Amino acid sequence: MLKTLRKAEYAELMILFFIQAAAMAIWFVPLGAILDAHGLREIKPFAFAASAVAAFISPLLFGAMADRHVPPTKVLRGLALATATMMTLISTAMRGHWNAWLILVLIQIFYFSYSPMFSISTALVLARLDDAKKEFGPIRALATFGWMCGALLISALSLDRSAYAGYLGAVLWLLVALFTYYLPALEIPKSAEHLAWHERLGLDALTLLKDPTVRVVFIVTTLFNIPLAAFYPYAPTHLHDLGFRHTSAWMSCAQITELIAMFGLAWLLANWRLKWIFAAGLGLGVARFVFSAMDTKSSLLVGITLHGASFVLVFITAQIFLDQNIAPAWRNRAQALLTLLNGGIGNLIGYLGSGWWFTACTTRSGTDWRLFWGLLAASVTAVLIYFLLAYRDQGFKRSKIISTTAP
Repeated sequence: MLKTLRKAEYAELMILFFIQAAAMAIWFVPLGAILDAHGLREIKPFAFAASAVAAFISPLLFGAMADRHVPPTKVLRGLALATATMMTLISTAMRGHWNAWLILVLIQIFYFSYSPMFSISTALVLARLDDAKKEFGPIRALATFGWMCGALLISALSLDRSAYAGYLGAVLWLLVALFTYYLPALEIPKSAEHLAWHERLGLDALTLLKDPTVRVVFIVTTLFNIPLAAFYPYAPTHLHDLGFRHTSAWMSCAQITELIAMFGLAWLLANWRLKWIFAAGLGLGVARFVFSAMDTKSSLLVGITLHGASFVLVFITAQIFLDQNIAPAWRNRAQALLTLLNGGIGNLIGYLGSGWWFTACTTRSGTDWRLFWGLLAASVTAVLIYFLLAYRDQGFKRSKIISTTAP
């Protein structure tokens, strides 16, 4: 029995993650096919890169707002409403055959409201848990389940290549905004009357990197995210080359192990040192690319399946690490900085770099998948070695890294 949360409160947090992740999937999963179907293939690389551009600005800016000025629930509500509006506008523009580059501008604006929301929701959820190590995993698993349901709903309604998917996504974002009225508003610390410009933008979160342990966690997750950015763009292509059909369904194998890892995370956090949880995630990341590099149907499916568990043991553990080791007044900015580094720097380098590498590995006779995935396996191996040498596990029960004074 939960001691610190009523069951109704616990269910609220699950519902928040479920609806939000479903809304995210309804946009992200079919986006490439929708752009192709509406003659917008020329802007597709830039449309995906727009999320990385937004991640450099929005998460820290709105994370700082949620820490200092406005309760996180209100920030989340405003962003959800803005996202619903932009999804509606983008879908209307696609159906109306507006100028492609104008649509790209709308997509970029959309990502400015879209990109900070999950880090704010994560900080909001973690703040209401008494023991994040035990309670966060099952709640976060609902986000994975929501993502799967959102993608399945798109296919069930035959909207995989339709701009109407954007209207459906807008409806779900409106549900997210409505649901925030049922969430309690967390208190925010009183801000100083005069804040420097870098504080208003949330750039003071960079002071978190002064702590060597925190710095290693941020560096490792960012470096790990670079090769992982190749997963969704190119694993379906590899599946297709090997003769698979319904590639989206096969890609969902990753979410199955993600759910299993999420529910097992509490046990791991209670019984393993944090260092070895991170190391296990990175090790699975190496194995995931090694199996893919074998270039057989069965080995590729094994590699895809390992992706979900690897993601959880690295990135979800990092979120819990920050919640346990960063003072409350800094938590939104800490989660936002994680989003900036991973979704901004990591994704931008990863999308552009993997695109260049895919082109280099592809000739008229086809793609050399052994070489393509092999280099990514080597890069994750290097990240694992760096982590084992640089990380010093000080445990979850040590003092907060950042004091609560003068946030």
